[in-house]
Amino acid sequence: MKTQHTLNISLRAQTGRSASRRLRKVNRIPAILYGKHTSPEKFSIEVPEFVRLIKSVAGRAVLIELNRDDKPEKALTFLQEVQRDPITDRYLHVDLHEVKADEKFEIRVQLSIVGESFGVKNQSGVLETPTQQVRIRCLPKDLPPRIEVDVTELKVGDTFHIGDLKPIAGVEFLDNKNQPVVSCVEPVEEEVAAVVAAPTDGTAAAPAAGAAPAAGDAKAGAAPAAPAAGDAKAGAAPAKGGDAKGMASAKGAAPAKDAKPAAPAKK
Repeated sequence: MKTQHTLNISLRAQTGRSASRRLRKVNRIPAILYGKHTSPEKFSIEVPEFVRLIKSVAGRAVLIELNRDDKPEKALTFLQEVQRDPITDRYLHVDLHEVKADEKFEIRVQLSIVGESFGVKNQSGVLETPTQQVRIRCLPKDLPPRIEVDVTELKVGDTFHIGDLKPIAGVEFLDNKNQPVVSCVEPVEEEVAAVVAAPTDGTAAAPAAGAAPAAGDAKAGAAPAAPAAGDAKAGAAPAKGGDAKGMASAKGAAPAKDAKPAAPAKK
């Protein structure tokens, strides 16, 4: 059997929220022990005792031997769940699961990435780890504290799956073999849109070279447009045989042929 960790516990007679709050006030954590062959048992743990255990475990999957004050027999367990207050980070509740030395059990084990990926080192890739834990079945003596994933040969575009994990003696992987564990992907490039700064002094922006001014914009300083054909007011010569009584529209325009001179104005 591998080296085990120990934890001292005490049975608790009272249950419920009020009883749990009273336990926390005296620096104890309410806990419960489940077992395949036994009924759930409720007990409590001293906070310093549990903190010591958590630090020694350091996220690994380990077996914990319970020292009980009501029975001489010791129970072999593992941490099923630990609840903490999201604000104060205090321990609220602990669930432990009892196992038998000669019986296989199921547990989730943390994955550990080892090595430097070829894609990260030489291709500017980035590692993505969609799976943090894997579910396994084994005897207590075969329990691995962590499952290592060597990513040394992983290139950009490659993915490591559950089925690619190195076999471990006495350990059965229960997750789907096609479930991705770690991938090496190209870095996501941020697209920066070009921004045209607007003038801040209230003046209009100068038109681009060769661009025509807006119709009717007298302030733009553009030359007047050419007169339309037949527009007499624009200075075009009057048509042949036109009205002799009217003055010529354009300065210096010749009078029409056979036209009589205009009568002088009466004084």
